Amino acid sequence: MRPDEWHLTEDVDEFLVRAGDFLRSRPGAHVMQLTWAERVRARGAEAFGTEAPVFGVLERAGEVHATFFRLPHRGLGLSPLTPEQADSLAARLAALGRSLPSVNADHSAATAFAEAWQRHTGATPRLRDTRLRLYRLGTLTPPEPLPSGRGRILGEQDLEQVMFWCGEFANAVGEDVSIDADTWASTRFADKRYTLWETPDGTPVSIAGMNPLIGGQIQVDIVYTPAHLRGRGYAGAVAAEVSRAALTAGARDVVLFADLANPTSNALYQRLGYRTLTDWAAYDFSCAAPDVGGERANSRRTE
Repeated sequence: MRPDEWHLTEDVDEFLVRAGDFLRSRPGAHVMQLTWAERVRARGAEAFGTEAPVFGVLERAGEVHATFFRLPHRGLGLSPLTPEQADSLAARLAALGRSLPSVNADHSAATAFAEAWQRHTGATPRLRDTRLRLYRLGTLTPPEPLPSGRGRILGEQDLEQVMFWCGEFANAVGEDVSIDADTWASTRFADKRYTLWETPDGTPVSIAGMNPLIGGQIQVDIVYTPAHLRGRGYAGAVAAEVSRAALTAGARDVVLFADLANPTSNALYQRLGYRTLTDWAAYDFSCAAPDVGGERANSRRTE
């Protein structure tokens, strides 16, 4: 392998053998890489449609320096990259005729790749309005006083309630997903554990979820309170409960994303003990890369 060459594969196990130690060395920065690789491994590539997910590793002298993943009908997810690494990846994917609708990564890596992709393909990048900040938990500091009520971890017997709340969350944030008994297992919500905050009479008022423990880390995702119940401390209470549950489950690191357009939630997470890890960005591309020599249709299992 040449010093600047990317290794591409559709075999998630091969990807994790090559890149697992690298990803786990900085689990916060690689949260999306770890999360989606584990989902593909657990569900099988066939669960993502006729087009297989693609993973990539940049190695130099046997050492991993960067990674990426691409899921069918979704954009590119990147580990932190230097501008030179971003350019080499853009050149490789453009030469293969790969089409890309978007890129999603920490702000500097996403920007470097978007600029490189434009140079190599002519595609025009557009920065999305939604800006996210990735936080990592320092010392958990639950709110005082807590609102009246308690946190309750939901189990399999609560699936109907979980699906209802996840559907409400998806509608609130504009996420285009159908959630019912038939589609549930294929959604990103299905592999989480959920905690409800309930008032003393058992009325549910707020929900938080957490992803499985991966690489010693748990991502808190989602935190949601219906609009008419906000401002009463429920979100802080349930976020503290799920953060505590993540620590109890053995997480060395607990992370979450927050929308920077929502100062209330950002201030809340900071009061709970979350500290900024990095800012996140996504760029959409106006057109796809050209099909070079028909290679797009003839891509192999491992390149």
